[in-house]
Amino acid sequence: MYSVANRKKSALAALICKRHGVEYAEADRAVHDALAEAFDAKYGSYDYSYDARSANLNWADDFVSTYRRLSTRPLPSADILNVGVGAGYEAATLFSDCPRTTFVDIAERGLLNISERIPSSKTILASADNLTSLPENSYDLYVSLRTYNSSFFDTSTAASEAHRVLKPGGTIIVSVANGFLYTGRSNSVVPGLILPGTDFVDLYRGMDTARLICAELGSVGFEDIRMTPASTEIYLSGVAS
Repeated sequence: MYSVANRKKSALAALICKRHGVEYAEADRAVHDALAEAFDAKYGSYDYSYDARSANLNWADDFVSTYRRLSTRPLPSADILNVGVGAGYEAATLFSDCPRTTFVDIAERGLLNISERIPSSKTILASADNLTSLPENSYDLYVSLRTYNSSFFDTSTAASEAHRVLKPGGTIIVSVANGFLYTGRSNSVVPGLILPGTDFVDLYRGMDTARLICAELGSVGFEDIRMTPASTEIYLSGVAS
């Protein structure tokens, strides 16, 4: 099984401490800065024509359907926290009519993109595992799409922070990528994910990662946890106790 534990930021920071003899705080900051730069470079000018969602024009409907199974509150009236906005494409598509949305990302360019797309938006430069600038029990909905299966992402800490900032009874929706665009065959979506550093497709990596994240959500206090497969990703949802 592809282990989430093998790609935590804390593990990388600890390795840097061991090999270079630096304090953990310094190593942790170096990892944070490197990840911010990497995400800025990758997603600041992300080309969605090579993304699996370009072959699924109804991907936003998949998200809305998942939300409606959790809550009867209209999205525009909800206090929403969207963590990991990437290039801002998903956020603009889903939340352009939601005036009470706060966008969080580790990379500045993604936040600038969403500010341009939604000028009234509130943006915060922070990582998902450290939302200390946000008060607890503040949001009705926490959303993080295809972020929890990023490299060097601390899912357990991020899930704990999500639970902290949600109001009791608030909902979480997290998605895990589970398909890639194969341009050599009429832009079809191939199930599974490519293993990092290889050309091999693992049909089970997305589902295995989703199961591990569900376990993390349960361990921090989420209830009624569900997995909803879609054509390009797996939606995970739950309710804050």
